[in-house]
Amino acid sequence: MTTPTATNVAQGDAHVDVQAGVVHGDINFYRLPPNPSPEEQFVFALKYLDARVRDQARTLIEKAIAGGYVTTEVQFYRLIALLSGRTLRQLAPEELDRLTAICANLPHLDDRDEWAAGLKAIIRLLEPVRDAEAELVVKEIDALNQRQRDGIYGHLEALLEGAMQDEMWRKSVALAESQRMEGDRFSRVWKFFHPAPAQPRTLPVQPAAVPLRDWLSASAGAAVFTIAVVQLIVLVAARGTLDPFLGLLVGLIGLAAFCVGGADRYYRRTRLRAKEGQIRPPQQRRQEASPGGFARKVDRLFARYFGRYVPRGTNRTYWLAQTAGIQRHLRDEVVELYREQRIQAARVAWLVRHLVSDVRGQWERDTLTAYRQQLRTPSRTKALHVGGLALLTVGSLWAAPAVVTSAPLSGTGWLLLAAASAVPAVRSSFRIIAERRRVADDQAERNDKDRARWAAYRRWCHKLSDKPSDTEMAAWLEGDRKILVDQAMRQYRVRPSHVIAHAFIEAPGPSCKKARYPQGPWRYARYRLLLFLLTDDGVRQANIDLDFVTATTRTTQRLNYRFDAVAAVRIDGIATQQQTFELTLFNGAPISIRVSEPDNESLQHDEDPTKIAELSLDAAGLSHTLHVLEGVAAEGKEWVKHRHHRADEKLANFPSTIRGMLD
Repeated sequence: MTTPTATNVAQGDAHVDVQAGVVHGDINFYRLPPNPSPEEQFVFALKYLDARVRDQARTLIEKAIAGGYVTTEVQFYRLIALLSGRTLRQLAPEELDRLTAICANLPHLDDRDEWAAGLKAIIRLLEPVRDAEAELVVKEIDALNQRQRDGIYGHLEALLEGAMQDEMWRKSVALAESQRMEGDRFSRVWKFFHPAPAQPRTLPVQPAAVPLRDWLSASAGAAVFTIAVVQLIVLVAARGTLDPFLGLLVGLIGLAAFCVGGADRYYRRTRLRAKEGQIRPPQQRRQEASPGGFARKVDRLFARYFGRYVPRGTNRTYWLAQTAGIQRHLRDEVVELYREQRIQAARVAWLVRHLVSDVRGQWERDTLTAYRQQLRTPSRTKALHVGGLALLTVGSLWAAPAVVTSAPLSGTGWLLLAAASAVPAVRSSFRIIAERRRVADDQAERNDKDRARWAAYRRWCHKLSDKPSDTEMAAWLEGDRKILVDQAMRQYRVRPSHVIAHAFIEAPGPSCKKARYPQGPWRYARYRLLLFLLTDDGVRQANIDLDFVTATTRTTQRLNYRFDAVAAVRIDGIATQQQTFELTLFNGAPISIRVSEPDNESLQHDEDPTKIAELSLDAAGLSHTLHVLEGVAAEGKEWVKHRHHRADEKLANFPSTIRGMLD
């Protein structure tokens, strides 16, 4: 048998980073109500049992029984929770005592009770089964209803020995193979790791901001101009001829046309500059946001999706360079919209995807700069602007001689005053009109954005509406684990009946997503697994990377070593902080893997960090694995012999008790 020299499952990566966790806070699947009844405790115990959180399930079942809720169904799942995933010889002495007490205190099992049949099947598994009887026992289990049958095959496959164990294992693997792909896993599993999307927002329209000087300039200029024009009319009337009146009228009409055309032209140019500023690549590098902050995470989202959503037939480098200004503008908008609240960046990822997809769509339709065409000055505006200026000039030259001839000093003064007051008044009026039009257009654009974002939000919510439950996630993971054990047995060419025990160390993969229900264990998108198979010849170990989303695996290392090669097993760290599993061999470096990370940011108001850590480690089967490996480290191969001897002594009195129940 070969022994390893050294291994570190983290493979040199001292920091196996895990992304910020998603807690589906709107789901009360594991939240017990205040002062729960025994019936409610049992219902929640079944949920934890389905999630493979066996210790918590056992605790709640015992509380339900202590509260007086005792039925054959409760007793059935009481035995399932106690024996789940273990052989009788893996039970601690106190657990064997509890098993004996449970069986001794069971009432007479009535054949008319469907749960009594399930109890009898479990009890039948506890007594020695000869190879010739194996097929009969399997038929009895197959005759049970599906819930009971799945419970036995899903939890008690390791309970027996010999040919019976091989047959039970075959049935269990077949069940796992079907369950791990049920419920359209591949198209749904990724949704569990996505948080509830944040509702869409749009920046409010900035109200019209007209400086006071523009209001004063426009109003005072208009007043002074009106007075000057009235005085000019008086001077022209004194001459008693019609021509100067026509000149003034033409000038005023020209001025009005000039103002209408000029205001429109001014607004279009101003609006065009603002739009160009939104897409113009930044001239200087922005100061980077603080690491780990919301703004930095939004930066990464935009960089990721702009790099991914490249238009068809477009060079990536060219696309990124041309849209750098748009990317910066949209990033600033999202940060401004959501920064003031404690919102995870992942909750606005859908919005980032929508915005980037919209930019790509406009690029492909060649409408990204359609505003240039929309804001191009039309011929009518040019005609009003230029024609009005021409009429104003003609009218002024027509009327001015008559005014100056009529009153040289005062006429000249009123003409100059009219011109001097009209220029600032017209300029200020252009800015006022442009600002009012800007508000109206911004509001129309905001309404369009709001409708588009709400439509995208509803589409994304609909896409996430069938995200899997935690029970489905647990069933899929348990199926993957069972298939991995079966594959390892085939690779090592050992039969299930030759395996004394198997155990896992389960850890999150590097930089993977994670999610959970409130009061529930963490689920990861990728796992690093250490699988241990204990046989009479020693320990077979396989280090496996599991991509849970795609259900693909990769075995990174296979090791064989004797029982006496195990020097020590330990867990470093406390439950609420970083914890590392370490297995030390006499002739090699420690085998270490980080099994938990500190995570207090995602805790709900009613959650205890220690409790959440314990639930996650319970679901990972850490306590069971430690129990097995610590026994091997302490006693070597003698641990197996002593465990067999102690279990056989405890089980010696079982057959007579069991037969009485089965009669």
